Amino acid sequence: MMESEMASRGFYRLVLRNSVALLALGAGVGTPAASAQDGGTPERRAAEIVRKMTLEEKASQMLNTSSAIPRLHVAAYQWWSEALHGVIAEAESTNFPQPIGLAATFDTPLLHDVAKVITAEARVASDRRVAGGDRVGMMSGRDLWSPNINIFRDPRWGRGQETYGEDPFLTGRMGVAYITGIQGPDPDHPINVATPKHFAVHSGPEPTRHRTDNFASLHDLRDTYLPAFREAVVTAKAGSVMCAYTGLNGKPACANPFLLQDTLRRDWGFKGYVVSDCEAVADIYQGHKFLPTASAAAGAAVRAGMDNECSNEGFFDPDTFGRPGHYAAAVKEGKLTVAELDRAVTRLVAARIRMGTLADDGPTPTPPSMSFATRENAALALAAAEKSMVLLKNDGILPLAAAKPLRIAVVGPLADARRVLRGNYTSRDTSRLPTVLDGLRAALPNARITSALAGESLTDGDVVPQDVLQTDDGRPGLTMRTFDTANPPGPAPRSLLEKAIGIAGGKFAATPTSTVTIPNLKAEGFSSPILPRGGKIVTTGFLVPEVSGTYRLGLRGSASTLKLDGIEHVSIGLSPAISTTATLKTVRLEAGKRYSIEVTTISAGLMFAELDWQLVSPDPIADLRMAASNADVLVAVVGIDSSLESEEATQKLEGFAGGDRTSLDLPADQRRLLEAAKATGKPLVVVNMSGSAINLDWAKANANAILQAWYPGQEGGIAVGRTIAGLANPAGRLPVTFYRDVGQLPVFDDYRMANRTYRYFTGAPVYPFGYGLSYTRFAYGPVSARPSGRDGGYVVEADLTNTGKRAGDEVAQLYLRFPKVPGAPNIALRGFQRVALRPGERRRLRFELSPRDLSSVSPDGLIAVAPGRYTVVVGGGQPDQGLPFSTASLVLKRRTTLPN
Repeated sequence: MMESEMASRGFYRLVLRNSVALLALGAGVGTPAASAQDGGTPERRAAEIVRKMTLEEKASQMLNTSSAIPRLHVAAYQWWSEALHGVIAEAESTNFPQPIGLAATFDTPLLHDVAKVITAEARVASDRRVAGGDRVGMMSGRDLWSPNINIFRDPRWGRGQETYGEDPFLTGRMGVAYITGIQGPDPDHPINVATPKHFAVHSGPEPTRHRTDNFASLHDLRDTYLPAFREAVVTAKAGSVMCAYTGLNGKPACANPFLLQDTLRRDWGFKGYVVSDCEAVADIYQGHKFLPTASAAAGAAVRAGMDNECSNEGFFDPDTFGRPGHYAAAVKEGKLTVAELDRAVTRLVAARIRMGTLADDGPTPTPPSMSFATRENAALALAAAEKSMVLLKNDGILPLAAAKPLRIAVVGPLADARRVLRGNYTSRDTSRLPTVLDGLRAALPNARITSALAGESLTDGDVVPQDVLQTDDGRPGLTMRTFDTANPPGPAPRSLLEKAIGIAGGKFAATPTSTVTIPNLKAEGFSSPILPRGGKIVTTGFLVPEVSGTYRLGLRGSASTLKLDGIEHVSIGLSPAISTTATLKTVRLEAGKRYSIEVTTISAGLMFAELDWQLVSPDPIADLRMAASNADVLVAVVGIDSSLESEEATQKLEGFAGGDRTSLDLPADQRRLLEAAKATGKPLVVVNMSGSAINLDWAKANANAILQAWYPGQEGGIAVGRTIAGLANPAGRLPVTFYRDVGQLPVFDDYRMANRTYRYFTGAPVYPFGYGLSYTRFAYGPVSARPSGRDGGYVVEADLTNTGKRAGDEVAQLYLRFPKVPGAPNIALRGFQRVALRPGERRRLRFELSPRDLSSVSPDGLIAVAPGRYTVVVGGGQPDQGLPFSTASLVLKRRTTLPN
C-alpha cells in the first residue's frame, strides 16, 4: 500500500471542502475574451460574447464557480472571495479589527486606508493563485463579498459583529469608505469589486435565516434598512450587491422584485450584478417553500434581478453537481426567457471585462513578491485597534503610570488568549499574536506584572502552537495522511496532497521521500478534487507540553475524533457551521512528557478540524486572591468570542443558541471572577472583548475603569496595553447601544423598529450609542447653522477646543432633533468627524447637511424634509449623557419631498 503524507512544521489546522479550496484557491485573469470584440463598451462586448454562447454555456456562468468556455476563450472564474476585515485564506494577511470595532473608530479616512491595504493584499492573493494555475478557488477572483452593511438592530444577532453598528448614517458613511477603498478611484476600472451585503432586512435570528419571511413597513425600510445600501450604490458605486437568505414581505430576497428591480435598479440606478448568498436560491424552494422546484426558483431569481448564484456545490464541481442545469431547465420549461438569462450573463461578462478576468489567452500574472506581513500594514492595524478602543468608565485610575513601579495582576480567561483577537471571517495565524497580557508587559516595562489562571470558561480554546508538537519522526508539527475512503483500501494520490497544500503563496516544499512539508499547517482551502465523501485524514504525532498543569484539550471543527495516548479523548460530529466552539475535555499534562496524538477527520463534504487547548486553574478564585494580595491594581480581561456569537452555528450553551445570543450577560464564571476581584478591595480595571453589547451594569457600578476592546485584530493585545498605559489616548465611541438585558427589547424576530436602537429606544441603556471617554477634556463653542445656498442644504459650524493636558482625538458628532412629525426618530446622527488636537488647540468644525440629512420618513414611506423647528446638537456624544455638547436651532418653512 502506497501512502501519501504531509508533515507540518506548524500548529494543526485543517479545513477541507470536498473539491475546491474553501479558502486558498485561484482565478482567471487576462485580456478580454474574443479579441475581435475589443471595441465598444464592456456591455456591448459582453453582449456579443453572450450571443455566441449556447444555452448550456450561458447556464454554466450562473454559479459562483463559472465554467470555462474554451471555444470562446472564456476562462473559468471564481466569484466568491471574502475580505471582511482582511483577506481570508492567507495566514499572514493583515488582520484588522472586526468591523464593529472599525465602526467604533468613527474614522472614515482610516477605514478607507484599511480597505486600500485589504484590496492590495487581495490582488496579491489572486495573482499568486492564477500564476499557479488555479482559476476557480477562493481569493483567486477579484470580487470581494464585503462589507456587511446590515443594521445591527438587536444585540442578540450573532453576525452583528460583522457590521458597522446600529445607525444607518454611520453604517452608510463607513460603507462608502470601505467600498471606495476596495474598488479604487474609478468604479469603471475597479481594483477589486466590493459587494455590500445582505440585501436587505437581514439581521437574525441565524437558525431560521433560510426560511424566515421578515415583515418591514415602508417607513422602516426607507428609514433604517435601506439607506446604507443606497449610499453603497449611489455614492460609492459598488459593482455588486448580495441578496439575502431571508424573505421580505412575502417573497425571498433573491426573488424579490421590490428589492432587486424597483429599489436597486429603478430607484437607485444600479448597473452592476447581484449575487445570491450561498444557497439562497435553493432556499427559495427548499427553505421558504415559495416555489416547488429548483428550476422554478432559478427562473424566479433571474427574473427578479439576481445574476449569479452562490452555491456550496459550486465549490465542488458545477458540471458534476448539475446546479447550472437548473437555469437551462428554467428556459426549456418556460419559467425563464432566453433574453432574461442573457441579461444576467451579460452583466457578469461585462464585470469580468472591466476587471480583465475573462479571457483564457491573456497574460498569466507573475507571482508578486509583496509580503502580507509588512511593517506598514501592521502599523495601520495597530492604529486601527488603538482608535477602536472605547473608554466607558474612568474614575482617574487610568492611565496606569508607565514610569511608576506598579504591581499589576492580570486575570480573566481572555487575558492571555489569542483567538479572541482576530474575530471571524479570517484565516489569520493566531499562534504568534501578542495577547493583552503581552501588550501590558510591553507598554509597562517598569511594572511588575503577574497573571492568574482563570477557571474553565466558554471562551476556552486557543490553537495548540507548533512549539509543543512533534511529528512521528521527531520534527516540529504533526504528520498527516490522507485516504480515499474511511476504511482505506489505499491512500489518496500524492498529487492531490500537493494540490491540497499548495496554499499561502506556495509555502510548501516536496521532499525526495514523497513527504510534503509545510512551515505552518494552515490547509484552509484545497484545489479540486481532494477527497471523495467517506475519505479521511489521519493526523498523528506527539504533544509535549512546556508547562505542567490542568489543561482543557480537544477539537474545534467537524466530523473528527481525537485520541490521546491511544484512548479516545473527544469526538465531534458533522457540523455545517462556519465558526464552531471548541469541544474540550479536562486532563492533567506534565511538562516534557510526550503524549501521542491521533486525529481522524472524515470527509462529508466539509472537513474541518483544529487541535485546541487551554491551561486553566482548578481553583481560580484562590489563585486570583493570591495574585491580588501582591498587586496594586487588578486588570480583568473578560468577554465572549466570535465562535460563541457567530454565523449559523449548532451549539447551544448558556447565553447562546445557534450562533445568536440569548442573554447579554457575561458567562457565569466571569461574573463570579469579577465579583471575587472586587471583593479583594484592590482597584479594578475591566477590559471587555466582544462583538456586541454586553450588560456592563455591574462593572459600571463596581469597577474603577471599563475599556471596551471588541475583537481588535492582530495588534489588539498591544493596543489594549498601550491604551491602559496611556501611550494611546482612547477616543472610540460605541456604534451600538449597550442595554441592560434583552427584556428591554422587543422579541428578536420582530423587525419593527419601535423601541429599537438609540433612535427609537425609550428605556435607559447602560451606555448609549456614541458614548466614549478620553484621558483629556474637550469643549464646544456655540453652534451656528446657515443655508448652504445649494439645494436646500445647511452648513453647521462650531469651535472645538482641547481643554485638557494631553493630546487626544475627539469624535465630534452632529445629531438632529426633528419637528414633531409622524415617523421621525427621537434623535438621529447626521454627521461626525474624528479630530486630533494638542492641549489647548482649537479647531473650527464644519458640517454640511444635505436635504437628505435633514429628511425623515413618514409612516407610509415618503421621504421628505418637513417644515418646523430642528435642534442641531454638536458634541462628544448624544446630549445629556455626561459628554460636552452645544446646540442651535434652525427653522425650515417649506416641505421638500425627496426621491427614494
